[in-house]
Amino acid sequence: MALDPFADEPRRIVSGHEIGQDLSMLSVDELDERLDMLEREIARLKEAKAKKESSLAAASAFFKLGQA
Repeated sequence: MALDPFADEPRRIVSGHEIGQDLSMLSVDELDERLDMLEREIARLKEAKAKKESSLAAASAFFKLGQA
């Protein structure tokens, strides 16, 4: 049986996800966790964008009413 020279080294745990990071050391469960986290973040970003678009549309409509 071959010995793993890196077996005693602590595994670096990343709490977040870095775009472009090496994924080869992540397990299937860890990849699933990352996917879930990123899908929640995408939903949060889309919600924030929708709120900003709504505010922009309301402001644009308000200021267009004043022009004539």
